[in-house]
Amino acid sequence: MRLELVPLPSSDVNRSRAFYVDQVGFHLDHDIEPGNGMRVVQLTPPGSACSIVIGVGISDPQAAPVHGLHLVVGDLDAVRRVLLGNGVEVSEVSDMGGGVRYAYFSDPDGNSWALQQISR
Repeated sequence: MRLELVPLPSSDVNRSRAFYVDQVGFHLDHDIEPGNGMRVVQLTPPGSACSIVIGVGISDPQAAPVHGLHLVVGDLDAVRRVLLGNGVEVSEVSDMGGGVRYAYFSDPDGNSWALQQISR
Protein backbone atom coordinates (compact mmCIF):
# COMPACT_ATOMS: atom_id res chain seq x y z
CA MET A 1 0.00 0.00 0.00
CA ARG A 2 1.18 3.48 -0.86
CA LEU A 3 -0.24 6.80 0.21
CA GLU A 4 -0.34 8.82 -2.99
CA LEU A 5 -3.07 11.46 -2.65
CA VAL A 6 -4.34 13.60 0.23
CA PRO A 7 -7.48 15.72 -0.33
CA LEU A 8 -7.43 19.17 1.29
CA PRO A 9 -10.40 21.47 1.82
CA SER A 10 -10.19 24.73 -0.11
CA SER A 11 -12.66 27.60 -0.07
CA ASP A 12 -11.03 29.24 -3.11
CA VAL A 13 -9.41 26.79 -5.55
CA ASN A 14 -7.61 29.45 -7.59
CA ARG A 15 -6.12 31.04 -4.47
CA SER A 16 -5.01 27.63 -3.15
CA ARG A 17 -3.52 26.64 -6.49
CA ALA A 18 -1.54 29.90 -6.66
CA PHE A 19 -0.33 29.46 -3.07
CA TYR A 20 0.94 25.93 -3.60
CA VAL A 21 2.45 26.50 -7.06
CA ASP A 22 3.75 30.07 -6.88
CA GLN A 23 4.67 30.36 -3.21
CA VAL A 24 5.43 26.84 -1.96
CA GLY A 25 6.79 25.41 -5.22
CA PHE A 26 4.55 22.38 -5.72
CA HIS A 27 4.31 20.98 -9.26
CA LEU A 28 0.89 21.34 -10.93
CA ASP A 29 0.09 17.81 -12.11
CA HIS A 30 -3.27 18.72 -13.58
CA ASP A 31 -6.20 21.09 -13.33
CA ILE A 32 -9.20 19.55 -15.01
CA GLU A 33 -12.95 20.00 -15.08
CA PRO A 34 -14.42 16.58 -15.90
CA GLY A 35 -18.03 17.85 -15.88
CA ASN A 36 -20.99 18.31 -13.56
CA GLY A 37 -19.29 21.36 -12.02
CA MET A 38 -16.39 19.29 -10.70
CA ARG A 39 -12.81 20.60 -10.75
CA VAL A 40 -9.74 18.56 -9.81
CA VAL A 41 -6.39 20.24 -9.11
CA GLN A 42 -3.60 17.83 -8.21
CA LEU A 43 -0.28 19.18 -6.92
CA THR A 44 2.91 17.40 -5.89
CA PRO A 45 5.74 18.64 -3.68
CA PRO A 46 9.13 18.48 -5.42
CA GLY A 47 10.61 15.00 -5.07
CA SER A 48 7.49 13.50 -3.49
CA ALA A 49 5.52 10.42 -4.49
CA CYS A 50 2.46 11.76 -2.64
CA SER A 51 0.29 14.58 -3.98
CA ILE A 52 -2.47 16.78 -2.65
CA VAL A 53 -5.76 17.43 -4.38
CA ILE A 54 -8.01 20.47 -4.09
CA GLY A 55 -11.01 21.38 -6.13
CA VAL A 56 -14.75 21.54 -6.43
CA GLY A 57 -16.61 18.34 -5.65
CA ILE A 58 -13.47 16.85 -4.05
CA SER A 59 -14.16 17.62 -0.40
CA ASP A 60 -16.45 19.88 1.56
CA PRO A 61 -14.97 23.40 1.34
CA GLN A 62 -16.33 24.04 4.85
CA ALA A 63 -14.59 20.95 6.27
CA ALA A 64 -12.14 21.42 9.10
CA PRO A 65 -8.57 22.05 7.95
CA VAL A 66 -6.09 19.19 7.82
CA HIS A 67 -3.31 19.59 10.37
CA GLY A 68 0.22 18.26 10.71
CA LEU A 69 1.11 17.31 7.15
CA HIS A 70 4.89 16.82 6.96
CA LEU A 71 7.29 17.85 4.23
CA VAL A 72 10.66 16.23 4.91
CA VAL A 73 13.54 18.41 3.73
CA GLY A 74 17.31 18.06 3.61
CA ASP A 75 18.10 21.69 4.48
CA LEU A 76 15.40 23.29 6.61
CA ASP A 77 17.08 26.69 6.72
CA ALA A 78 17.34 26.90 2.93
CA VAL A 79 13.73 25.82 2.36
CA ARG A 80 12.52 28.24 5.01
CA ARG A 81 14.40 31.13 3.34
CA VAL A 82 12.85 30.30 -0.04
CA LEU A 83 9.34 30.13 1.41
CA LEU A 84 9.78 33.38 3.32
CA GLY A 85 11.09 34.98 0.13
CA ASN A 86 7.93 33.80 -1.65
CA GLY A 87 5.70 35.44 0.96
CA VAL A 88 4.83 32.34 3.01
CA GLU A 89 4.60 32.95 6.75
CA VAL A 90 6.90 30.30 8.24
CA SER A 91 7.61 29.88 11.94
CA GLU A 92 11.06 30.08 13.46
CA VAL A 93 12.97 26.79 13.47
CA SER A 94 12.41 24.56 16.51
CA ASP A 95 15.26 22.24 17.44
CA MET A 96 13.75 19.15 19.04
CA GLY A 97 17.14 17.61 19.87
CA GLY A 98 18.69 14.49 18.42
CA GLY A 99 19.10 16.13 15.01
CA VAL A 100 15.35 16.76 14.54
CA ARG A 101 14.28 20.27 13.54
CA TYR A 102 10.92 21.72 12.51
CA ALA A 103 9.35 24.87 11.07
CA TYR A 104 5.65 25.33 10.39
CA PHE A 105 3.33 27.11 7.95
CA SER A 106 -0.32 27.04 6.91
CA ASP A 107 -2.13 27.57 3.63
CA PRO A 108 -4.86 30.23 3.22
CA ASP A 109 -7.52 27.74 4.43
CA GLY A 110 -5.64 26.80 7.60
CA ASN A 111 -4.33 23.43 6.42
CA SER A 112 -1.08 23.18 8.37
CA TRP A 113 2.32 21.85 7.35
CA ALA A 114 5.47 20.92 9.20
CA LEU A 115 8.85 21.18 7.52
CA GLN A 116 10.95 18.44 9.10
CA GLN A 117 14.70 17.95 8.90
CA ILE A 118 16.32 14.91 10.48
CA SER A 119 20.10 14.94 10.54
CA ARG A 120 21.69 11.55 11.04
